[in-house]
Amino acid sequence: MKPATLEFVKQKFAEYYRRQNLTVPSSLEQREWGFIFFDAAAEVRMRRHMAFADREELSAYVKNLVPAHVYYSTAYYQTPSAPTMSEKHWAGADLIFDLDADQIVRGPYAMMLARVKEETEKLLAMLTDELGFARNQIRIAFSGGRGYHVHVTEIAVRGWGSQERREVVDYVCGIGLDPAAMLTPGSAPTGWRRRYIETLRAHLLEIAARDPAEATAYLAGLDGIGKRTAAEFLAKAGSLAAGSPGDLLKDRVVRAITAAPDFEERLRDAGARADEPVTTDIKRLIRTPGSLHGGSGMRVVPLDIRDFAEFDPLVDAVVFGDRDVRVDLRTNVNTSLLGNTYSLSAGVRNVPEALAIFLCCRGLAEIAGGA
Repeated sequence: MKPATLEFVKQKFAEYYRRQNLTVPSSLEQREWGFIFFDAAAEVRMRRHMAFADREELSAYVKNLVPAHVYYSTAYYQTPSAPTMSEKHWAGADLIFDLDADQIVRGPYAMMLARVKEETEKLLAMLTDELGFARNQIRIAFSGGRGYHVHVTEIAVRGWGSQERREVVDYVCGIGLDPAAMLTPGSAPTGWRRRYIETLRAHLLEIAARDPAEATAYLAGLDGIGKRTAAEFLAKAGSLAAGSPGDLLKDRVVRAITAAPDFEERLRDAGARADEPVTTDIKRLIRTPGSLHGGSGMRVVPLDIRDFAEFDPLVDAVVFGDRDVRVDLRTNVNTSLLGNTYSLSAGVRNVPEALAIFLCCRGLAEIAGGA
């Protein structure tokens, strides 16, 4: 950001923090805190290893220094302000899931937000319906950028290490599923057995619908499958897909298909695309609800599960007004905000304040003279 832009954005953040307080986590005094401040320097540095005795002390710090980003540890420490991790003395951590649209899909911002919300809904259903976590022990936060954070705060999970957390995130992401366990005949399939069978059947039907030469070449490229076997399989693929899971398991071409990368990718689509390293990290810093995201100017919004379906980040996470602000757009921009769609060409334009802050924070515009 240029100096004028930096000063404008910082001033608007300061106005927000003067009238709003952060949503502090439980056991605030056991959390490590980190901050990234507005700085014209290219290198971004975080000031961390900080602790606060209460919400008043934290609030005063934020109001006085006006950070661009505010983070707290998902972990609980005996001495959170200690300069090294070993000296902090880890005392547990919440179970966290991070869903980021950048890792799921690329495209217009509104489309990315809609897609990551779908993934978050899938995750919430798995956590409550399949893994048995209580709805009142789950907290959601819109990240202020391109995704959501899901916090499981049950005391029972706090002592879990990285391995236990790995098992949970592998489950929700559909990683390491055993075809034999998924396809073994039994009672009506639920959870991942149901998703696996449905995904496999859809995949088989998609292969059968391809051009015969293309489908044969694909199957013949699988480990241990020749062209003759591939051709024979294609003749029965449709009926096999409609058959029992046990029949699918017996077929060696099906077993080869289940080991292929493209099928594993389809399974990932059937699961929830959570960021695995975030969940397994027992000492993670995460954005603080109620703070502003320095890369968008939007609010990190805390949400209850019952409110999630109706939440619209392009409306509900926007905290600034609609007075005109003069900006110099570096490039053409097509985006949505506060129920409006904007198609703007590069150059000097008057735009609503909320949009100006969004564009400046994202590096798409600078404040122009006369703002």
